[in-house]
Amino acid sequence: MKRNITILALALVMAITSILIAQGQQEGSVQPVSEKNSRKVPARLIPVPNTVSPELQAVIARPLNSALGVVPKTSEEWRLVVAKESEQDTPVLAHLRKLFPVDIKTDIKGGVKTYIVTPESILEENSNRILIHLHGGGYVFNGGESGLGEAILMAYHGKIKVISVDYRMAPDFPFPAALEDSVTVYNEVLKTYKPGNIGIFGTSAGGGLTAATILKLRELNVPLPGAAGLGTPWADLTRTGDTLYTNEYIDDVLVTYEGLLQACAALYAGSHDMKDPLISPVYGDFTKGFPPAILTSGTRDMLLSDTVRVHRKLRQAGVEACLHVFEGMSHAQYIIVFTSPESREVFEEIARFFQSHLGQ
Repeated sequence: MKRNITILALALVMAITSILIAQGQQEGSVQPVSEKNSRKVPARLIPVPNTVSPELQAVIARPLNSALGVVPKTSEEWRLVVAKESEQDTPVLAHLRKLFPVDIKTDIKGGVKTYIVTPESILEENSNRILIHLHGGGYVFNGGESGLGEAILMAYHGKIKVISVDYRMAPDFPFPAALEDSVTVYNEVLKTYKPGNIGIFGTSAGGGLTAATILKLRELNVPLPGAAGLGTPWADLTRTGDTLYTNEYIDDVLVTYEGLLQACAALYAGSHDMKDPLISPVYGDFTKGFPPAILTSGTRDMLLSDTVRVHRKLRQAGVEACLHVFEGMSHAQYIIVFTSPESREVFEEIARFFQSHLGQ
């Protein structure tokens, strides 16, 4: 079980990330840290919190993942790493499906591959509702069935049907391919469901893509979904935000900004401006309409600041938005440590939010 969680952690580590590499930097890229405007913190020991579940404590107590510093140099190297991770995810997904039984079928919507995830029982009030899931993975990893963990947990705990979008990813398909696919699937779902009965959600890159999809739908004058779930959203691909620094080497999953994180961001954004709101949605205008949203993060999450910044922008725009921050939790750990009570609580909270905001 420990090995399974570690493998899934590595896959989801790659389920996020940020920033442009040094050469060819453009506006919004990282700047050197100035000693004058910085605080030097002495080396110190950070204890495993005794305020979280034993399951989460066990994961926090493990050594940090040193593999995050290994960055592929070519498209072929990226493909090999992605293929290896997908292979390693297979037993993890099998174990998860055994614990949380659901039915999974593939489907093509508007030319985009999707997975229809159906729980054994659907709540009566959810019979005319649907959730669209956008998986994490730094816009590089978790393609195919590897990205189904969150969709399975949501369908199981929420007792609602979920459509998980297997969107195109870098290195072969950088921005805006993923966004185009999410918009296409949403428009296809609109043919059979009322917009108010549709929810859209995702974690990490999936959370950022969820916000970007809503901004794009608004731009296209397409009716917006009834509610959104933004799980620790990768909402800013530039290295901006307090916890990208304060939680570095505290976050068990992301660990550090340098290495794989910044490489994934550069690969996805390509030559586009990192501050384009459809890449980094925290820079978008939320005053022109956005559905009620639930946002989830943890006290050890390097993307806690991304989550907080999006939440504040939504509230400043008058949008109903709930922020849930879990004790001792690193980035996306509610998916990784899926046997923990914290994981169950996260998905039950999200399910209640959708149940109270989606139409029937």
